[in-house]
Amino acid sequence: MIRATTSAAVRPEVVVIGGGPSGSTAATLLAQRGRSVRLFERERFPRYHVGESLIPETFWVLERLGILPKLRGGPFVEKHSVQFVSEQGRLSEPFYFADYKSHESSRTWQVTRQDFDQLMLDNARAHGVDVREGVRVLEVLFEGDRAVGVRTIDDAGFEEEVRCPVVVDAAGQSGLILDRLGLRQWDPVLKKAAVWTYFKGAAREQGRDAGATLVMQTAGKIGWFWYIPLQGDITSVGVVAPFDHLFKGRDSKDLEAIFAAEVARCPGVQPRIAGAERVAPFRAAKEYSYRSSKVAGNGWVLVGDAFGFLDPLYSSGILLALKSGALAADAIAEGLERDDTSAAVLGSWGPGYVAGLERMRKLVCGFYDGLNFGQLVRNHGHAKPLITDILIGDIFKGDIDALWPLVEEAKEPTPA
Repeated sequence: MIRATTSAAVRPEVVVIGGGPSGSTAATLLAQRGRSVRLFERERFPRYHVGESLIPETFWVLERLGILPKLRGGPFVEKHSVQFVSEQGRLSEPFYFADYKSHESSRTWQVTRQDFDQLMLDNARAHGVDVREGVRVLEVLFEGDRAVGVRTIDDAGFEEEVRCPVVVDAAGQSGLILDRLGLRQWDPVLKKAAVWTYFKGAAREQGRDAGATLVMQTAGKIGWFWYIPLQGDITSVGVVAPFDHLFKGRDSKDLEAIFAAEVARCPGVQPRIAGAERVAPFRAAKEYSYRSSKVAGNGWVLVGDAFGFLDPLYSSGILLALKSGALAADAIAEGLERDDTSAAVLGSWGPGYVAGLERMRKLVCGFYDGLNFGQLVRNHGHAKPLITDILIGDIFKGDIDALWPLVEEAKEPTPA
């Protein structure tokens, strides 16, 4: 049975598809501006999601959302730095965030996503967002090239059409608009894949290094491991490498076998998980770097992974989700105030956002092309603040672009 929602009394001004960080951010900030927002989430929270590491620049959106007090008093592990481990197992000099920005934002967190995302969605509810969990959006409704609403189905099989002036697609990598309009552009360089799991009792550093994200290269710099300490003595450990390296030409396609083979090639990770207990299944993601050719159209906006996903090397995922959600919310609020929800207004934030994303991507590509951070800092000590700017996520400013010639100088040959 289908029921169309047409009454002005119940029609929201904005429909948000997806209750993850980008969707809950956009919804909350719009509700703060007095806009009526309905959010549809197909799952029921809490639910599992990977991508556990925050970087410092998330602070400013989290502050706007009013969620910092709960993070400060919560169970999450504090993160003060990122550290790199060479293919020989040598630990680099840490990049301590507070050494370059003496502000509370330099202390951030490693978060279990089921808890963090629940916190974010509950915060949206508290700000007046009409959150509907267990409701899947079947399609975005268009009239010509303008989005005019959505068609949904709930757990009981009840279908409904909801009309609205603006649709925000925050449905993650399976975003509805991206593929419908043929906007997805796969990254031609970052054709990577990942295999990961979780351990209890893995080694931890002490003091302010206890919550550091570690990036550990494998032999020949073919790939790298992330190592993210979480609460409850749990550590997220995953390997990222070219898709063909991980999944082609192997005797076994079993994820545990692939993971074990890569651990054997990574002196940095071996002693850290020796004797630890694996407490979760192995999971994989394949060929996942992409972006949309547009951030918005008439009556619609893409945020978070529904716009694009960047290789997780520098833990930029949640930052990009929060930042895109906030920028989109501001543009939507302006458009509704002006009664202009055209692509030009709703997408006005796109160029600046994409420029920041591209700066992060350049440092990711530099790493895969053999960037030696130690050599870069030794030869150009003045550049360390610029590198740290990117590592903290302060990427939406042009002065970082002075770094790129120096990155090219510090690259070492890597295997083809």
